[in-house]
Amino acid sequence: MNNPALTIGLSMVLGMLAQVGSKHLHLPGIVLLLFSGILFGPDGLDWIKPDSLGSGLHILVGFAVAIILFEGGMNLRISRIMRERKAIRGLITVGALCTLIGGTLITIILLGWDFRTSILFGTLIIVTGPTVITPLLKRIRVHHGVSTILEAEGILLDAIGAIIAVVALEIAISPSGLSFITGFYHIISRLAIGALLGVSGGYLLTILFRFRNLIPDGLENVFILSWVIALFQISNTISPESGIAAVTIAGMTIGNSKTYIQQDLLEFKEQLTVLMIGMLFILLSADVRIEQIYGLGFPGLLTVILLIAVIRPVSVFIGTRKSGLDFNQKLLLSWIAPRGIVAAAVASLFVYELEQHGFDGTQLRALVFLLIIITVLSAGLTGGAVAKKLKLKRKSHSGWIILGAHEVSRLLSRLLKQAGNEIICIDEDPNLCLVAENEGIKVFFGNALDDRTLQRAEPDTRKGIIALSGNEEVNYIFSQRAKHLSKEMSVLIGIKDSFEGITPTMIKDAGGKIPFGHSADMDYWCSLIKQEKTSYSSFTYTLDKKFDLLDETIKGFLLPMVIMQKKSLEPVDSSMKIKKGNLITFLINEKNRDRASSWLKENGFESQPKINQK
Repeated sequence: MNNPALTIGLSMVLGMLAQVGSKHLHLPGIVLLLFSGILFGPDGLDWIKPDSLGSGLHILVGFAVAIILFEGGMNLRISRIMRERKAIRGLITVGALCTLIGGTLITIILLGWDFRTSILFGTLIIVTGPTVITPLLKRIRVHHGVSTILEAEGILLDAIGAIIAVVALEIAISPSGLSFITGFYHIISRLAIGALLGVSGGYLLTILFRFRNLIPDGLENVFILSWVIALFQISNTISPESGIAAVTIAGMTIGNSKTYIQQDLLEFKEQLTVLMIGMLFILLSADVRIEQIYGLGFPGLLTVILLIAVIRPVSVFIGTRKSGLDFNQKLLLSWIAPRGIVAAAVASLFVYELEQHGFDGTQLRALVFLLIIITVLSAGLTGGAVAKKLKLKRKSHSGWIILGAHEVSRLLSRLLKQAGNEIICIDEDPNLCLVAENEGIKVFFGNALDDRTLQRAEPDTRKGIIALSGNEEVNYIFSQRAKHLSKEMSVLIGIKDSFEGITPTMIKDAGGKIPFGHSADMDYWCSLIKQEKTSYSSFTYTLDKKFDLLDETIKGFLLPMVIMQKKSLEPVDSSMKIKKGNLITFLINEKNRDRASSWLKENGFESQPKINQK
C-alpha cells in the first residue's frame, strides 16, 4: 500500500529500534540503520516505500539535515577549533580538493564514467559524516586533539561540501554550461550568504534568550526548532543550498554564547537528532536498490578501496603537512573517515535532479552508498584497535571529573593535568565555563544532576569524580549518580565546615572520601584566589612516622591540593596516610603565611621548588 504517512511512521520507529539494538550489540548505529532500510524497503519486506513521498522526501531530508547540522554546530567550540585550526583548515581546503580530484580520476579510470558524473561523485565524497563520527568517537575514545579535528572536519565540510556539490550539479545539468568562474562565484556567494544569515539568526536568538521571560517556559525548544527550519528555508530561498551553511553557523553562534536555555536546548536537539538520523537512513537506504550496488561489480569495490587506502591518506598527509600533527595522528585521521547522512541525502537529490534532466544517476548514488557502508564498517569495527595500536586511544580509568569550574577547581585541574591526567569540569555557570575553556581546561556546560550531562563526561573511563560545588547536597547526589554509572571509580565529596547537611560519616558510609583531607569553604578560598591573596607551593614530608591529613586545624590557612605517590599525582583526600618522601602541593592563604609556615615546619614538611602553573 502506497501510504506516505505509514512510510514516515515506520521509518521513525524502525530507526529508533535499530539504534537501540546497536547499543546492546555494541555496533555502529548506522550499520543496523542501513541494514534495516534495505530489509524493510522495496528489495526486502516492502514496508518502507520512499517513492510514495515523491518530492516530499527531499523536503523532509532537507529539514532533517538542517536540524542535525544545527545540533552539530552547537557542539563545536571555537576554543577547541582554534587549538587545532591548522589541521582543520588544511583538511577542509587542500585535503578536500585532493579528495575531489582523486575521486573524479578514479571513477573515470576504473568505471569509465564521463567527466560530468565523475566530478559530481568527487564533490559528494569530500564530506565526512559528523552524525557517524560523533557516536563513533564516543565508543573508541581517541585523544581529544584527533577527536576535535574529525568532528570539526565533518561538520564544516558538510556545510561547505554540500554547496560545492550542488553548484557542480547545476553546472552539469545547465544546457549552456556554467563557467568555472561563475561556479566559483556561486560557491563563495552561497557560503557568504549562509554565514551572514547564520550569524545574524544565531545572534538574534541569543539576544532573545537573554531575557528569561520573553519566551515562556516550555516553549523554548520548539521555538528554536521552528526558527532553525525557517532560517534554513529562508536562506535556501535567497540563495539555493545556502541553508546548510546558515544553520551550521547559527548552531556555532548559539553554542559559543551564554544563554540560560543552552543546556536544555542541547539535550532536546540531541534527542531530535537521533530521531532524524534514524528516520533518514531508513528512508534513504530503502530508496537504493541492491541490484544497483551489485551492478558496480569489482571495479566499484576497487574504487571504494582505493578511496579509503590511497586517496584519503594522501588528502590527510598533504592537508596537514604544516599542522604539527605527528605521523600516528595523521594515520588515524586517514583511517577514520566514514561518510554519513549528508552524502546520502545529496546523492539522492542528485538522482532526482539528474532524472528530471534526462540523465541517469543511479550508479552515482549506488557508489556513494557502497562507500558509506564500507567506510562505516571499517571505521566502526576497527577504529578502536587502530587507535590503540597507534597509541592514540585514551586510557580507561584515567583522569578525573570535577564538579565546578570555579577558581579552586581550575587550580586543581591545572595541577592534575601537569601529570598527564585528563580533567573534565562540569558547571552550569556559562561565565565560569568560558574562563575554564580559555585556560585550556575541558569543560561541559550543564546541570550535573542530569544523567545525560554526566554521561557526556564518560564516567566509566575515569579514575573518579571530585565534587567541589558550593552546595554539599548537590555534591553528594552527584557523587552517588556517578558511582552508579561506574562502581569502581573513586568519589571525593566536598563538604562545608558546619557539618549541618552532609557529614563525614555519611560520606564514609556512601563509599566516598573528603577532598583536601578536611571540610573546606569553596566560596572563601575562591574569594582569596580572585583577590590574589593565595599562593601554592610543594613540600616533601620528611618524618619517618605516617601523617594523617584529616586535620581540621589547618582550615582557613592551608589547603592540601595534590600528592605525588609512587610517581602518580593524585588529589589529596581524607583516606590518605602521608609517608616519608611524599610530595604535597598546598594552597596557602597569604594573610596567614606565618601560621602556615610554622605548621608545615612543625609537622615535618620541607619546602620544594614550586610546581609551574600552566
